[in-house]
Amino acid sequence: MPEGPEIRRSRDKLAQVLIDAPVTHVDAGHSAIQSHRQAFTGSTVINVESRGKAMLIHFDIGLSVYSHNQLYGLWYVRKNGEYPNTNRQLRFGLHTAKGAALLYSASDISVWPTAEIQSHPFLVKLGPDVLNDCPSVEEITERLMMTRFQGRKLASLYLDQAFLAGIGNYLRSEILFFAGVHPDLRPKDLTAEQRKALACVSIEVTQRAYKTAGYTVPDAFYRYAKNHKLPYEASRFMVFNRDTQSCRVCETAIVRMERGNRRIYVCKQCQPGG
Repeated sequence: MPEGPEIRRSRDKLAQVLIDAPVTHVDAGHSAIQSHRQAFTGSTVINVESRGKAMLIHFDIGLSVYSHNQLYGLWYVRKNGEYPNTNRQLRFGLHTAKGAALLYSASDISVWPTAEIQSHPFLVKLGPDVLNDCPSVEEITERLMMTRFQGRKLASLYLDQAFLAGIGNYLRSEILFFAGVHPDLRPKDLTAEQRKALACVSIEVTQRAYKTAGYTVPDAFYRYAKNHKLPYEASRFMVFNRDTQSCRVCETAIVRMERGNRRIYVCKQCQPGG
């Protein structure tokens, strides 16, 4: 599933071809779009937002489209009139003079009055979005010690969109590694310094993944990987998907564990306390 950084980067691409350009054609492969196809044709997109893992497209006619990629959804941006060569099903497409924004394979799509979109059941539950709401270190530190969060294991908490929106499986593993905390610890088990460090890297790692198209490794290693053309998947993470490989910091073998039926990766030397 794409996480906050990937959805935000898709948002940036969609904005370039959609905002302030009249819609010339609408692809309505999803039932939610079909009844609004005529209304959207000729309208203008006034804004595109990412909210955690959701995408919001706002039109000048007072309507907005909510979509969530879930596991298989994928946005493509193409020249106007062009479609990707894929076996995926086209669910929603908007074409303007600037280009086309095409959503394939997603099933969670709905149309809302713009004034009511924040009442969507997914959106009302979201916590602060690191890439859009820009929560401070202090705000995240305070959230860690809120009654509803402080007693939960970090492995579970960091997948809860009500805590921080947009963080998913790879960001969870990477954030906890950089903070040096074991996923079985709870916020209340940590010292004040550890909680502050965890809040800091929650922001830093998420923003770095957004800026670098998915790399979470430190800037120096990122530049090395790019300059030496290292394989993307082999060089982008510190621990995620690197089980049995050596930790890039201490050379201890990375361990894969299962928490909440989701895989998580840990260096037990760098992340003690489990």
